[in-house]
Amino acid sequence: MCLLLVATLSLQARSFPCSQQKNLSDTSGFFTSFDGIKIYYEVRGNGKPVLLVHGFIVNGESWKKTSLYDDLLKAGFKVITLDLRGNGKSDKPHDPEAYAKDAEARDIMGLMQMLGIDQYSVVGYSRGSIITARLLVLDKRIAKAVMGGIGIDFTNPEWPRRIMFYKALSGEPVKELEAMVKRVKESGLDQQALACMQKEQPSTSQKELGAVQQPVLIICGDKDEDNGSSQDLVKLIPKGIHATVPGDHGSASRTKEFSEKVIAFVSN
Repeated sequence: MCLLLVATLSLQARSFPCSQQKNLSDTSGFFTSFDGIKIYYEVRGNGKPVLLVHGFIVNGESWKKTSLYDDLLKAGFKVITLDLRGNGKSDKPHDPEAYAKDAEARDIMGLMQMLGIDQYSVVGYSRGSIITARLLVLDKRIAKAVMGGIGIDFTNPEWPRRIMFYKALSGEPVKELEAMVKRVKESGLDQQALACMQKEQPSTSQKELGAVQQPVLIICGDKDEDNGSSQDLVKLIPKGIHATVPGDHGSASRTKEFSEKVIAFVSN
């Protein structure tokens, strides 16, 4: 299975136009993934590559509203962002199967293959951390990982919060999430694609996390209780480190303290 995946990614990388592989600093474009879905990405700067994986109901542009994005560039890193499938400028399939079987992690792996990156660090936030966990399981090129705004609850494949989001986005009345659905509609986001995303959102088992050998920083706001205990999560990861910064789930990633702790971690 793994050999088949590697072969598929290698073929995909070779099929990408050479003109888009020549200068990979300060570029943007679309990568055609394993199933024909087009994924929008941007590369800025030079140096050691750091991939930023966005959360739910946002896209790669959301990182540019944080201190981290500019601080990484100033610190001499190559910063890679993308719009995960279903978001931003990337394709938005309406078939739940298009999001199943680690499709988002496979998109990222194929993109990094196309960019010619043989080792990288990854920073995820919220749902981006859920995808980052899958990368830790699937991609041996990861040097270090940061999982922000996440706790232990996502390790449950029947996570009630995920199911509640899926139902709300599918049109069922869920009082606690009425404001979220309203925001999706008012922002012109693709509600059906977002529902599919929640339906097939991956989980990573506690056993799988226990086998991760890369250093992993678990970092959350001191008022963030959205996704379970981050302290319980870090106990599962052999080389896990825990940190807190000021803020709740929505604000912690934008703080200077978040940026400082992440850059110190990926720099060492």
